[in-house]
Amino acid sequence: MTATLSIVIPTLDAEKHLPRCLDSLIEGLTSGLIRDLVITDGGSQDATAEMAEAAGAVLVTGPASRGGQLRRGVEAARGDWLLVLHADTHLSPGWSQEVIDHIRDEGPTAHFRLSFREGGMMAGLVAGWANLRARLFALPYGDQGLLLRRSDYDEAGGYPDQPLMEDVALVRALGRPLARLDSRAITSAERYLRDGWIRRGLRNLWTMLRYRLGADPERLAAGYRR
Repeated sequence: MTATLSIVIPTLDAEKHLPRCLDSLIEGLTSGLIRDLVITDGGSQDATAEMAEAAGAVLVTGPASRGGQLRRGVEAARGDWLLVLHADTHLSPGWSQEVIDHIRDEGPTAHFRLSFREGGMMAGLVAGWANLRARLFALPYGDQGLLLRRSDYDEAGGYPDQPLMEDVALVRALGRPLARLDSRAITSAERYLRDGWIRRGLRNLWTMLRYRLGADPERLAAGYRR
């Protein structure tokens, strides 16, 4: 297969999680799927930039804003297809063949099944709700990964330069249909473990509702960080 996929990863002090994320992408290189890897950094003070260089990635830098970082990263990407992935997320084995098949079948915008590295009942419940939400409402979050054609991204206007809910804004602009891939996006539950599963889940839901009602993303991001 001709390498046609650009992988775009936003980072900010991501040295703790980035190696696992990058390791999971190796099978995409060996299968000839990946054309380029773009790491778009928001001013990391740790070893993130050195890790990006060691991985042979294109490193893009700029202000720390998730939407702005992703917008800059996609601008630097050269593939006909994009895979946007968070730095604290890695993909389950076999993902690359599923993506190859999806691209060959000219499938629609797609996301992966979410799961958490940490086990337990609450992790399963939260991941299950996220997967159900994505299926029922065509509304995956960024930690589920997003696979889409570059032409669809451009037609939708790209990521808005905002610090929060940039993934929701893009998915809504893309419209339906969305497909779910069987491979898993396995993400860190660090925030849930720190804040509590129920508290963090309710906070995320409240943030989403406020955004859908027109709240300013800058104000939402400030509250989210607190």
